[in-house]
Amino acid sequence: MEDASMTSENVFGSEAVEAVRAKAVDDQLIDELVGRAQAEGLQLTGEGGLLQQLTKRLLESARQG
Repeated sequence: MEDASMTSENVFGSEAVEAVRAKAVDDQLIDELVGRAQAEGLQLTGEGGLLQQLTKRLLESARQG
């Protein structure tokens, strides 16, 4: 008799499982950034807000390599 145990990897494939794990990490990171911004009274959008600061840092990082 064959082993009929089912795991998320053999049902969805390892690539799909990794994508779900990566999204969970991304969601946690976003939640942390938003929470910290709100705790410090930083706006999420607009001049000097979290989105503007993140965009600036991402572009600078991409230019550097």
